[in-house]
Amino acid sequence: KARVRVDIVGGVGRVALARPEKGNALDQESAHELVDALMEFEGDDIVRAVLLSADGDVFCDGVDVEALAALLDAPIETDTRAAADVGHVFLTIRGMTKPVVAAVQGRALGLGCGLATACDVVLARDDAQFGYPEVRLGLVPAMVMNMLRRSVGEKHAFDLVASGRVIDAAEAERIGLVSRVLATNGFKDEVERYVLGLAAHPTASMGLTKRLFYRLDLLSFRDGIAEGVKTSAEARQTEDFRTGVLRFAKPDKQGE
Repeated sequence: KARVRVDIVGGVGRVALARPEKGNALDQESAHELVDALMEFEGDDIVRAVLLSADGDVFCDGVDVEALAALLDAPIETDTRAAADVGHVFLTIRGMTKPVVAAVQGRALGLGCGLATACDVVLARDDAQFGYPEVRLGLVPAMVMNMLRRSVGEKHAFDLVASGRVIDAAEAERIGLVSRVLATNGFKDEVERYVLGLAAHPTASMGLTKRLFYRLDLLSFRDGIAEGVKTSAEARQTEDFRTGVLRFAKPDKQGE
């Protein structure tokens, strides 16, 4: 049985975690299916934005504990491959030119919280809960800390990973872990409105925006400005820019 559902509607590539009976827990097969779906969306010109959601009342309870148990006596090389497969999901999301939006309801814990945080935008239903309880299980939230520190800063990040506590959607928004909190009533409609809005934007400027946004992580302030100059000039050479400028500057001359 497939661990994710994939569809394309309204220019939005939709991938949903589809193991509600397991709390949508992640294992290696889930990671492979997610990467396959995301790469398919990245290569499809019809897709202009991506929505990551989950079936059932839980977004993702984290790693599949049964899968972990099966690897208890495995050599370190096997554990490394399993972790790398999940890491590949995070790298794929960040490497895409198309924006990826997570719609989170219920619990998003451990790898599930990291999966949401890896996305460009996190829309949380007001009943959502977030946390990194790995330390309580003798684990380390190793890969997900890479996104967490960038999202909320050192002090909030260390508090979450060291305490293992679970926070509600309001606190998650306050510290920067999620982008917006939406009411349960009408949540799906608001998510749909948001992703369709992203899909309506020009693809060239969206792709350049995402590329520069994450590239700045690696640059000094001066180099970041220089990279911004290059990206701005690159954007101005696109047909999307030309069309947009003519539409707003000379609305009476469209089509000339």
